[in-house]
Amino acid sequence: MTKSNDVSVRDFNEEDSNTSANPSFDSVLAARLSRRNILRGSIGSVATAVLGGASLSACGGGDDPAPAPAPAPAPAPAPAEKLLAFTAVAKSLEDKVTVPAGYTATVIYALGDPLRAATADYKNDGTDGDFENRAGDHHDGMEWFGLGADGKASLTSNDRGLLAMNHEATTDEKLSSFFLHADGGKSTLPRPAAEVDKEVNIHGISVVEVKKAADGKWSYTKDSAFNFRLTPWSDVELGGPLRGHALAKTKYSPTAVKTRGTINNCGTGKSPWGSFLTGEENWAGYFSRGAADDAARGDKSVVALKRYGSSQGGASRHGWETAGTDDKYQRFNISKTGVSADGSDDYRNELNTYGYIVEIDAYDKTKAAKKRSALGRFAHESAVFGKAEAGKPLAVYMGDDSRGEYIYKFVSEAVWDAADATPANRIAAGDKYLDKGKLFVAKFNADGKGEWIELAMSNAAIAAYANYKFADQADICVNTRLAADAVGATKMDRPEWCSVNPKNGEIYYALTNNNARRVEPASAKEFAVDSANPRVYNDVKGTSSIQNGNSNGHILRLKEDAAGAAATGFTWDVYLFGAESSASPSTINLSNLTGDQDFSSPDGLAFSPSTGICWIQTDDGAYTDVTNCMMLAALPGAVGDGAKKTLSYTKADGSKLNVDTYVGKAASADTLKRFLVGAKDCEITGLAETPDGKALFVNIQHPGEGTSMANIADPTKYTSQWPSNAGYGAGKRPRSATVVITKNDGGRIGS
Repeated sequence: MTKSNDVSVRDFNEEDSNTSANPSFDSVLAARLSRRNILRGSIGSVATAVLGGASLSACGGGDDPAPAPAPAPAPAPAPAEKLLAFTAVAKSLEDKVTVPAGYTATVIYALGDPLRAATADYKNDGTDGDFENRAGDHHDGMEWFGLGADGKASLTSNDRGLLAMNHEATTDEKLSSFFLHADGGKSTLPRPAAEVDKEVNIHGISVVEVKKAADGKWSYTKDSAFNFRLTPWSDVELGGPLRGHALAKTKYSPTAVKTRGTINNCGTGKSPWGSFLTGEENWAGYFSRGAADDAARGDKSVVALKRYGSSQGGASRHGWETAGTDDKYQRFNISKTGVSADGSDDYRNELNTYGYIVEIDAYDKTKAAKKRSALGRFAHESAVFGKAEAGKPLAVYMGDDSRGEYIYKFVSEAVWDAADATPANRIAAGDKYLDKGKLFVAKFNADGKGEWIELAMSNAAIAAYANYKFADQADICVNTRLAADAVGATKMDRPEWCSVNPKNGEIYYALTNNNARRVEPASAKEFAVDSANPRVYNDVKGTSSIQNGNSNGHILRLKEDAAGAAATGFTWDVYLFGAESSASPSTINLSNLTGDQDFSSPDGLAFSPSTGICWIQTDDGAYTDVTNCMMLAALPGAVGDGAKKTLSYTKADGSKLNVDTYVGKAASADTLKRFLVGAKDCEITGLAETPDGKALFVNIQHPGEGTSMANIADPTKYTSQWPSNAGYGAGKRPRSATVVITKNDGGRIGS
C-alpha cells in the first residue's frame, strides 16, 4: 500500500533488506520483451458515479377470452455476450468511486460498522470503541463464501454469502492512527493504552454476512451469527514444521504450538476445500528491539532478524510496546530480556511466529485459525492454488512484497482427493495438504525459461551457506529469504498478488514497482536490470518530481512445464507494462497503452471464475497527479503470444548494455479497459464475486490518507470525505469500505 517512491525514506510498508548478490528479475526480462494484450479503450460516455439502483415495472393482460394465437415464430437467439463491451472509465481526480455507464456501485460495509446487535452504530468522530466487534480498517484482500437457504456452505448461492476480508493497517501520522481518535491521538512515546487497544483491534480479518434483498439491493447483516473478527490478540495455532519447534518458543507458548493473532494482512486465497487463506505482509515493523539486543543475543538470530528488516534500536510502527507492562503490550518488544536458553521466558522468538499464510474457516468461528509455516515466511501477499487434479499434488503460488524479493511455490506431499472438496473439517484438510510438501523459489533466465529451486537441507547451496547456518527444514521455513538468497533466486520488483488464469492454468504476478532499479547499481540496496525486470527510466510526476527505476511496474506470467504443479521448469513473459500513455513506446510504454488503459503500479490481481476476466487493481504513487487509483478489466492471451524485445542502456563509461526481454501480444480496446476509478488518496484492492458473476465486491482502502493530523478537526481540509459524501454513514472522516458493483440490466460484470 506504500505510495513512496523516494528510496531515502523509510516506510514500514516498503521494507527492503535483500542485499544478497542474487540476480534481479530485470536482468531476465530483458531477454523477452515485446507487446502484450493492452487495449485501446473506446472513447465514449461519461461513466457514472456511485448511484442508486434501477427501478422495475410490470404489466398484465385482461380477462376476456381471446382467439387461439397463431404459432409464434421461433425466438431469435439471444445475442452472444461480449465481454469488455462497456465504455472505458476516464481517469479522474474526483473524490468518488466511478464505474462505467450502466453499472452501479454501492457501499455496504465500512470501517467501524458493528458486527453484533449490541454494538452501537459507528459515530465516526473518534469516540467509538468496541473495535473487536466492528469492521476493521484498511479493507484489503477478500473472498466470497456462499450460504444456502439452510445456512450451510453453498457453491451456487448468488444472493447470500460471507465476505472474509483482511484489515491490513491504519492511516497513520508518526505513531498514531489519527482518524480513530477524537483529537488525532498521541504521536509521542509512551502511547496511551486506550489508543493502542483501538489500533490493535482494527487489524486482522473480519467475516461478515451479506445478502441481496428482493429489490436487488445488497447489504450486510449486522446481527448475523456468522460474523466474527480475528485480531492480533486472538489465539492462533501454529502448523507445519514450526509447530513445537524451538524457534517458536515464547512466554505465551513455551511449547511453541500457538501465538497471538495475525497482523498486516494483505492478499488472500481460497483453498479447494473451501477455507480462507490470508497473507501476513509487513509485520516486522510492528515490533521493536532494544539498542543492545544484538550483543544480548550473540547468535545467528541477529542475521535472521536483520534479513527481515528488524534492526536493534529501531522504532516500531506504532509504539504499542510502550502502552504498559501488560503482557499483551510487551510481546511487541522482541528483545532478549529473559535468562532462559530457549526464549520461553520472553518474546525474543515472537517475530518467528509472524509472516505466514494463515488458514481460517470462514463458516465456523469456533475453529482455531492456523499458520501454515511449510509455505515459508516472508512478506506474504496472496496465495493462489493451481488447478486441482485428482491424484496429483496441489501447487500454491506466492510472492514476497519487498524490493528485490522473490517468487515462491509450495507443492503438497499429499495428492488431491476430490472427496476433500467438501470436508467435515476444513482446517483438518489444511493439515493434510499444507503442512507437508516442498517449497520452491523461482529463478528467471534470459532465454524466457525459468526453474523452481527447492528450498531444502538436501540442497547443497543451503546446507553450506556461509551467511547463515541452517539447522533443519523448520529453520528454512522460518528464514525463507535467507534460503532463497543461498540458492541464487531472481530478485523481483516487489511481487504483489498472483492469480491463475482458469482457461489455461498460467500464473500471473503483479510486480508493483521498484524505485531502486538501476543500470549500474551503486549499493546493495539497488538492483541491476535483468530480463524479467528490464526497465529503468525517469518518471516525471507533475512538473518537478523525478522518480528513478521502474516506477510503474509490470505484470509477469509463467507457464509450467508438462509436469504441471510438480514441474521444476517454466516459460515466462511480461503480460503488461504499466506506463503513462504518453511515455516512450520504445523504452517505457512497451505495451502501447492508450489513455483508456494506462495505469501504474499493479497490485491486486484476480481472475473471475465466471467470465475469465483478469481484474487489475492499482496502488500507485507515481501517476496520482493525473488520476486516482483504478481497476482495469483484461482478457489475456497466453505466454509466448508476443515477441522478444531488446532494451539498450548507456552506462557511465559510454558503453552499451542491452537487455533482452519478452513482451506479450499488444492489447486492444477489446482486451483491456479501465473499469473503475476510486476516491481520493485510496488504493483499490480486494475482489470477490458471486458464482453467477453478477455481483462484484471491491475494497476501497485508505481514502484521504494524505490528510494531516493537524487538520483532524477541520473536515474541509480532509483530502477525502468518502464514503460519507456518497451518502454512507455518519461523520465526515474518510473510511475504508467495501462496495458491491452490479449491472443495471442484471447482466454479468464486465460485459
